[in-house]
Amino acid sequence: MKEILVIGAGAAGIMAALAAAEAGARVHLFEKNDIVGKKLGITGKGRCNLTNSCTMADFIAHTPGHGKFLYSAYEQFTNQDLLDKLNAWGLATKEERGGRIFPQSDSAIEVRKLLYRKLCHKGVDLHLSDAVHAVKAWGSRMVVSAASGNYEGDACIITTGGMSYPVTGSTGDGYDFARSLGHSVTELKPALIPFTTAETWPHTLSGLSLRNVEGSLWKRGKKMASYFGEMLFTHFGVSGPIILMLSMAAAHKKACTFPMQLRLDLKPALSKEKLDARLRRDFEKYIRKEAANALKDLLPQRLIPIVLDQAGIARDCPVNQISREQRQDLADTLKALSLTVTGTRPIEEAIVTAGGISVKEINPKTMESKLVPHLYFAGEVIDIDAFTGGYNLQAAFSTGFVAGTAAATKECIPCEN
Repeated sequence: MKEILVIGAGAAGIMAALAAAEAGARVHLFEKNDIVGKKLGITGKGRCNLTNSCTMADFIAHTPGHGKFLYSAYEQFTNQDLLDKLNAWGLATKEERGGRIFPQSDSAIEVRKLLYRKLCHKGVDLHLSDAVHAVKAWGSRMVVSAASGNYEGDACIITTGGMSYPVTGSTGDGYDFARSLGHSVTELKPALIPFTTAETWPHTLSGLSLRNVEGSLWKRGKKMASYFGEMLFTHFGVSGPIILMLSMAAAHKKACTFPMQLRLDLKPALSKEKLDARLRRDFEKYIRKEAANALKDLLPQRLIPIVLDQAGIARDCPVNQISREQRQDLADTLKALSLTVTGTRPIEEAIVTAGGISVKEINPKTMESKLVPHLYFAGEVIDIDAFTGGYNLQAAFSTGFVAGTAAATKECIPCEN
C-alpha cells in the first residue's frame, strides 16, 4: 500500500487526502491547528461559497493568476464532479446570484464538519495540532519532520495555503518547504483586499455601502481596470466587491506601484447629458433650497457634502445661484468622484495571496514537481489566484483531487513544457 503525506488540512489538503485514500493509499494529513478546514469555516462570510455553476472555461477567465495552468486539473475534476461528491456525501447545495454555489444551510461549519467525517470514514490518519517543520527528499522517498516526529512516505503533497488569514494557519510555511527543495516562489502580494486612501473623508462615511456604481483604477492617466457593482467606505479607505476585484487587477499589473487614483462613477447608468438633465430637474424642484438639500433624491445624505466639496460648490449655496458651469462640474464629479489609493491593507487580511510556487516548475497534469519526484503541490500555495465567486475554492478542490489521485496511483504523465 502506498503511503502519502499531506501537509495542510485546508480545502486542497482535505481533497488531496480523500482522493489518495479513495485510490487505495494510506494517508497521513498534518495540520498545525486542532481542527481541519479552519479557513474553510470562515469563507463566504461564514456561508462557504463552494464553487460556481459557470463553465470551466469561465473559471479560467476568472483566474487572472495563471488560470491556463488549471486546464488539465479542471478537465479531471470539474465543478459538477465536486457537487456530485458533496451531494452524495449528504450536503444539500443551492445556486445564487452570479452562479455562486452555497450549502443549503448557509453554514461553512457544516461543510467543514462533513469533510472531517469523511476523512475519518476513509481512514485518513489525522495529525492535528502537529506542525510540520521540514520536508526532505530521501532517494525515492519523502520525509516530513513534524512536532510529533519524522514520517516517511512514497509521496508528499504540500497544501499549506498562502499568506492570508494567518490565524487560520496560513503563514507561508509551504513556501519555505518548496524553497528548501529547490523551487522558486514568485513575489507574494495581497489580492482581493481593501484599499487604503490618502483622503480621510472615507472615515466619515464608514459603513456606507453604495450599489450599482462603477469603480476604475488609474495610473498616470491610464485606466488599469474598472468594475461595476457594490462598494463600501471604511475607516481606512474603501472595500467591497468592486474594490476587491480592482485590487486583484492591480496585483497582476507588472508596473503596479502606489499611489494610484480611484474614480467612482456614482451614476454609471446615466450619460453626462442625462445626468445634467436630472440635476436641472432636481434644482428646479428644490429651487429655494441650499445645495446640500437639493441632492437628497440623488445621493445618500452622508455622501452629499463630499461630492459638493469635490465639485467646488459651497454646501450652503442657494440652488438658484448655482451657475451652469458649476452644475456641469457637479456632473463631472458624480461621474468621477476621486480618491488617492495609497496601498492595500496588510497581506494578512487578503482573501487570497497572489504569487506562490512557480507554475513553471509543476506538472499541470499531475501537480507533481518537475524538480523533485514524488513531491506535489495543490491549492493557494501554487502561484494561482482568482476572483471571488467560488473560483478559488474550486481551484483548491481540483488541484487537491489531481495531486492526491496522481500521488496515490503513481501516475506518470509526460509533461509538455
